[in-house]
Amino acid sequence: MNIGILCGGGDCPGLNAVIRGAVKALDRTDIRIFGFFNGYRGLMEGDYTILDRNAVRGILPKGGTILKTTNRDNPFHYPLKRNGEIVFEDVSDELIDKANELGIDCFIVIGGDGTMAITHELAEKGLRVVGVPKTIDNDLSATDRTFGFETAVNTATDAIDKLHTTAESHHRVMVLEVMGRDAGFIALYSGIAGGADVILIPEIAFTIENVLKKIERRKQRGSAFSIVVVAEGAKIDGEKVTTGENEGNIINPEKLGGIGNAVALALAEQGDLETRCTVLGHLQRGGSPAPFDRILATRYGVAAAEAVLRGENDALVCLRNNDIETVPIIDSIKVLKSVDPAGELVAAAKAVNISFGDE
Repeated sequence: MNIGILCGGGDCPGLNAVIRGAVKALDRTDIRIFGFFNGYRGLMEGDYTILDRNAVRGILPKGGTILKTTNRDNPFHYPLKRNGEIVFEDVSDELIDKANELGIDCFIVIGGDGTMAITHELAEKGLRVVGVPKTIDNDLSATDRTFGFETAVNTATDAIDKLHTTAESHHRVMVLEVMGRDAGFIALYSGIAGGADVILIPEIAFTIENVLKKIERRKQRGSAFSIVVVAEGAKIDGEKVTTGENEGNIINPEKLGGIGNAVALALAEQGDLETRCTVLGHLQRGGSPAPFDRILATRYGVAAAEAVLRGENDALVCLRNNDIETVPIIDSIKVLKSVDPAGELVAAAKAVNISFGDE
């Protein structure tokens, strides 16, 4: 039996732990494991390595992925150079032919919503696949938790803790921009954990006026500083802030960035405040995974291997009520999981006087 493993989309703490868990669970003499580099591009270009116990030794605590990853090589919209120019073509049939030529019986694909959407389409065309949910945004609806989220929240919370001390020392408003394209889970969780004063997320419309009211109330109570946490996908004046386009990425074509600076500038101009903005960016994706993510990623890797051996197809391993299950991949991409504005977590945040800029 020949099994392929690849990673798609952005990198994420815990990818190596998934690879290690799957390889160790599949380690037997009648199974050969192909590790494809740079997602589906590795399959297209025949760029792979054979994975065994020696290949995954020592990678559990390491960030990133030994197989590398990309979010630009969608086989249904694949970049090719023609007459000196880059054009995009559907190469999905060719990709499936290459998998058949190598004799790959099933792929374990590690990725987020974009990668899972692509993988589901490939499964419908005949490629046998088992998915593993990966995203620091925690926005896949089929699972209670994606690996990488916990580590990203830890990183953001640590940043808030550090910003508190300098904000208080200089009587400043500190704005921290965290990741979260369409879902504000990182901002919400880290904001609560770090004791932020304002949390701005895509799911809740806010106004600068309401944020300024919160800051003014703090001043009246003797707090001359404030911490504002904002998800990159939050909308200012009803619009996301972008820095351009993700060339070749038809799933997330907009390149987000700048909301933190936009909020800080608006607060400074409209409120006559001294503000500073910190953008965490890819720090949230990097570094050693937290223990929770190492364990969850290992469980996912083992569960994916077991699903392959059971003959499952077009299936996603997921965490539900602390148990690992499998569901159809389509269940993870039908509806994006997002923060419930009327949910218990938002209510708890408001109960401890955190503002979402909506009132």
